[in-house]
Amino acid sequence: MNTLVRLIGILGLFTATGTRVAAQTITRAEAMRAAIHPVANVPDMQAWLARVPVTRDFPSDFAIALRGEAPAFMIEMSTAPGCVPCADLWSKLTRLRGQYGWQVRTISSEEAMLRSGRLGLPWVGHPVAWVRPINDPDRTIPIAIGTDHTANLARNLYLAAKMLTGVRVDVGVRALSKFTGIVGAARHSRTVR
Repeated sequence: MNTLVRLIGILGLFTATGTRVAAQTITRAEAMRAAIHPVANVPDMQAWLARVPVTRDFPSDFAIALRGEAPAFMIEMSTAPGCVPCADLWSKLTRLRGQYGWQVRTISSEEAMLRSGRLGLPWVGHPVAWVRPINDPDRTIPIAIGTDHTANLARNLYLAAKMLTGVRVDVGVRALSKFTGIVGAARHSRTVR
């Protein structure tokens, strides 16, 4: 099954016609169009974020575990100039850094694309955020494709740390908040003739 479709939770498109319901096969391109929301300004980003459910349930050891894992893990994110969701995600991750002590840094576009490719994820644009052990840059777990609510990001940090320390991956992936796909609108370069 397509990794992007599985991660975002798009399983199928159903159309109701009278009393009969027919399932329709989704192509990769259709799934990407449905899951990716390029935005160029704050009102558009806020409109998409308003549709995203906010995590409300947290494990009892949540804050203690996140503070305890801070020395072992770091958050890395991709960014691009003029990317509104990138700035939003950065501000939320730096708030989480202050609250839980996790390191946060940016990575280059090239590194971000290579990581996505290694995980079998098509490149959809900036921002994308990952958690990785400080001492192992090759073990990464995506925690956001596009910006998200702070509570969802915090829960994904917690689950990524759990997966990297022994929780079965399939259990962790099922529990991750779904990725929003709210990414920066691609800037088109103008050619001078």
